[in-house]
Amino acid sequence: MNNTETNIAYFSAEIGISSSLPTYSGGLGVLAGDHIRAAADTETPMCAITLLYREGYYKQRLDEDGAQSETYPRFDPYPLLEKLDIEFTVRLRDRDVIVHAYKLDYVGVTDHIVPIYFLDTYVEENFKDDQIISLRLYSGDKDHRILQEAILGFGGIKLLSSLGYGTMDTYHMNEGHCSFLTLALKEKFDGDEAEVRKRCHFTTHTPVPAGHDHFSVSRCKKLLHGLLPDELDLPSLVQDSRLHMTELGLHFSRSANGVSQLHGDVAQGQFPDHEIKYITNGVHHSHWISNQFGQLFDQYMPQWKQYPENLLDIDNIPEDDIWSAHQLQKNALISFANAQTQKALDFDTLTIGFARRAATYKRANLIFHDLDRLLELGQHKLQIVFAGKAHPNDGEGKALIQNVVGHANKLFGEIKVIYLENYNMWLGKLITSGVDIWLNTPLRPNEASGTSGMKAVLNGVPNLSVLDGWWAEGCRDGENGWAVGNPHEPNDEEDAAHLYDVLENQIIPTFYNDRSAWVKLMKASIKTGVDYTAIRMVNEYRKKYYGIKELEVVEL
Repeated sequence: MNNTETNIAYFSAEIGISSSLPTYSGGLGVLAGDHIRAAADTETPMCAITLLYREGYYKQRLDEDGAQSETYPRFDPYPLLEKLDIEFTVRLRDRDVIVHAYKLDYVGVTDHIVPIYFLDTYVEENFKDDQIISLRLYSGDKDHRILQEAILGFGGIKLLSSLGYGTMDTYHMNEGHCSFLTLALKEKFDGDEAEVRKRCHFTTHTPVPAGHDHFSVSRCKKLLHGLLPDELDLPSLVQDSRLHMTELGLHFSRSANGVSQLHGDVAQGQFPDHEIKYITNGVHHSHWISNQFGQLFDQYMPQWKQYPENLLDIDNIPEDDIWSAHQLQKNALISFANAQTQKALDFDTLTIGFARRAATYKRANLIFHDLDRLLELGQHKLQIVFAGKAHPNDGEGKALIQNVVGHANKLFGEIKVIYLENYNMWLGKLITSGVDIWLNTPLRPNEASGTSGMKAVLNGVPNLSVLDGWWAEGCRDGENGWAVGNPHEPNDEEDAAHLYDVLENQIIPTFYNDRSAWVKLMKASIKTGVDYTAIRMVNEYRKKYYGIKELEVVEL
């Protein structure tokens, strides 16, 4: 693909394209990686821009009480990434910061390439304070965040120019971290805001206010001399002299979307001055489906990788083959978990999975709300696998992990509960394909999408989830999984009671007593997953926001 043929630039502060590249922390980055994979598979003329974090997010360690500590092992980009022979500067803190760039070419199923560019300030000629700007993901104070986002936005536009790219038809901002690119474009177009707005699209992922960066104008001007215009017609600037990064991105965008139908409505309420529609997220199905199911699908449904709708023929696969493939997936997870812990899990016990960022609104401890009730229904019938990181500065998130581990210790010998360290893409795939049930209990409507549940259903793992994010669209209660709680009046007491009732009266009896009914649930889950692939997602972006027709896939 020549640079002149590329007309979409996809910006994201994190991109999870491989477990070997520590350039992501969680759902936002992994979604960006799936977006890029599907863009390559659909031959979308795109390139992607992010930062190179040489010390990544962090590596998690938990002690016996669940107390989290962090280490930051250094990442060597060679040979995974190609260092480019370019160099440019961004003016920050009254000095020129030298930026280098690396590249990874992601190759799709038809050999179409989407290049991913990684911006790096760890350059010997830079001041020490400038070298560390891109060193770690989501680290440091507000000053550091502004500097990182400036490298991504201002530096990303300079990178495209240095590489010979022309003006893009679409600059797609994946969250507000990228919004400084709009100011770089404003300068590029001699202050013509209409020209900027004509070319920008914005995706917001979080209904949680804390997920939207905002900085004082004085702080920004101190760090970004000359890069921040004197006049910006933004409500937050007028009202409280703060630069709200999501507001900035929305202000300069022709269009914007949330990442599920429900989240689109929530985001519209958050930002009423802008029209916000929605495209429900999707996951790259061929990446997240386990090897065991992949081999089974190859046998019965050829070309399912190119045509995810082929998975709708799942009923053609015999029940025993589906069950055997799942058991192999489950055995892989249990074997790994048992090698990591001293609470040996059982291969035949109903296994629940809960793995996501440790944030309080996700309510990881809801299942422990009434331990007596949980023991009554689940003693020697349930085992639970947890995983997930808390942000290093999130004391409440860290306390949540300790709370889960504390409950695990209380249940020792009666219900096995383990917490696996260092949740990443590799472990995420192992868990979403290896458990029997996927549990998700956020406080609605705080889960924008919930892509881990989509990965689970594609692996035949039914969801047991609050009707939030994508599950509010995808759930057919009792057919492809189960709903938890009252979506209109969520509260811990009633949601937990409903969760226990579903486990006791529907899930446990079916799992242990009716194999055919359980496999029917698994097949229905896989069919549901067809509507939540990244191929479908990117084709919607192509049609609605990129102005590109859906690719007519040719059989290979």
